[in-house]
Amino acid sequence: MEDITDGAQATVEAGMEEAEAPFRQFQAWLEEASRSEPNDPNAVAVATVDEDGLPNVRMVLLKGVDDRGFVFYTNFESAKGREILAARKAAMCFHWKSLRRQVRVRGPVEVVSDEDADTYFASRPRGSRIGAWASRQSRPLEDAHALEKSVARYTASFGIGEIARPRHWSGFRIRPVEIEFWRDKPFRLHERLVYRRDTPEGGWRTVRLYP
Repeated sequence: MEDITDGAQATVEAGMEEAEAPFRQFQAWLEEASRSEPNDPNAVAVATVDEDGLPNVRMVLLKGVDDRGFVFYTNFESAKGREILAARKAAMCFHWKSLRRQVRVRGPVEVVSDEDADTYFASRPRGSRIGAWASRQSRPLEDAHALEKSVARYTASFGIGEIARPRHWSGFRIRPVEIEFWRDKPFRLHERLVYRRDTPEGGWRTVRLYP
């Protein structure tokens, strides 16, 4: 894999639109991680804040990325769902240990279209679709068997029919105003290249940071 600083510059010099440069670089890293990471190369930590400003972070799976942003799906009634809907901002951190690389993303958040959410929901395994109905995510579990009973109830209710997407289950798209690429180097002299813009529609500026 080419050096990040050389690679990012080369994509622009080759004629690629500057707005696409960090997304193309990310996709190249993700593709390489898919060949080297033993599990879930698309796993990412998502950070939010609650109504008191106290941070929260958890792992999710990235389900889409293009020049509009980074997409993941969740229960909107969960803690992260409520926090993102209230703040409309979030951050991500990818870490690929096998490659000694990290990507950080920050920006405002939008809800994906119903069409996109329906399409992705329909692609999930049937058990996962039932689970989206059965789990009251992030809320207290009444007893050890409550979730199993809920799954059984919805399984019986849907039978062999289609399972529609719950209205409280959809996707978020982080529309980055900052993307940082980090690469490990000897003696902790790491490489850090940051793309920044004022709005999700604006043009990118780049800056290199001390490690």
